[in-house]
Amino acid sequence: MAFDVARIRGLYPGLGAGGVRLDGSAGMLVPEEVASAVCTAMRTPVSAPGGAFPASRRADGFLAEARAAVADLVGARPETVVLGPNTAVLLTRLADALAGTWTLGDDVVLSRLDEQGTQAPWLRAARRAGADVRWGEIDIETCELPAWQYEELIGPRTKAVAVTAASGAVGTRPDVDTVVGIARRAGVLSVVDATHAAPFVPLDLDRLGADVLAVSARAWGGPELSALVFRDAETLERVPSVALDPAASGPRRLELGPHPIPQLAGLVTSVEHLARLDDAAAGSRRERLLTSLGSAKSYHAGLLAQLSTELRAMRRIMVLGDATRRIPALAFTVADRTATEVARRLAEHDVCVFAEQGADGLFASLGVGEVGGALRVGLAHYTTPTEITALIHALETLP
Repeated sequence: MAFDVARIRGLYPGLGAGGVRLDGSAGMLVPEEVASAVCTAMRTPVSAPGGAFPASRRADGFLAEARAAVADLVGARPETVVLGPNTAVLLTRLADALAGTWTLGDDVVLSRLDEQGTQAPWLRAARRAGADVRWGEIDIETCELPAWQYEELIGPRTKAVAVTAASGAVGTRPDVDTVVGIARRAGVLSVVDATHAAPFVPLDLDRLGADVLAVSARAWGGPELSALVFRDAETLERVPSVALDPAASGPRRLELGPHPIPQLAGLVTSVEHLARLDDAAAGSRRERLLTSLGSAKSYHAGLLAQLSTELRAMRRIMVLGDATRRIPALAFTVADRTATEVARRLAEHDVCVFAEQGADGLFASLGVGEVGGALRVGLAHYTTPTEITALIHALETLP
């Protein structure tokens, strides 16, 4: 395997602006080839799909290629890939469509580990339907999400289980396989948010067994497009349609309005970019993705170990959690300093991290609001050991 981070860094023009980019959890920088693909598509004559003339057939081709690229990324079939502007919008469509059949006393199971943006659609849908919400709680010491609790959480009135494949805040990768298995045995729809896992972990929807998987291209440096991928076409057809066209079938049943064709071109190229992270990868796009993401996973494990070890060795730093399985992201607090103060000081050293106040969501569950908030660090495919060292040196300058 050949994960050459120096070669990879040369693919990102945004790195030319300088600074240490440890804000990967908000989305990676855009590779040059993705930006070029979008620009080229914008200069190409395209029309609405469905026509017999070349510009329309070209639009059909872009759409088909985008579905196929996402399918290759997650190990699914193109005919089950629903495309949309972002994960929150797509999950809102799905939750609203499903909630039309819920009644008073039904419930949905959510997780405290999930991002607020993926919790909100289910919370609103449950509130409108009069359904209850049950919560999968985290272990505040390790930030693990124990899977055993779902045996009790999922009951005869449960309509859906939504859980994250990885936390972009603290890096935890919960035992989604077990959670999905419990839901499947109970006949409950399982929806897995793989937004933060997809850039770092090889995914296989068939093996995972989830009914729906959500991914966002922005997370790996693609355009502002997301997808809901269904494990099988039958499950997709059972979801009530929200399309404007009453005759819509397949993925179009959960899609509204025209797709941005240039963005679709960028989506395809961004998946190809992931497939070429390891320049020794060979075979089909799916095979190259598995090889490249496997190499990236190994590389980032080393970076995360370096980051975690050096932070834990600092007297005033407390790293939040210590999950067994992780993506390259973590959060920490600094004694006697607010997160905002620390983030501003790091910015003076050209180190980019986010400050979380801990007023709500996962960080509220961890109680970090009481100690001034937490700093979020998210690594990317272009992160180097030198940048980890730069963060540590900047923290050492804190008064």
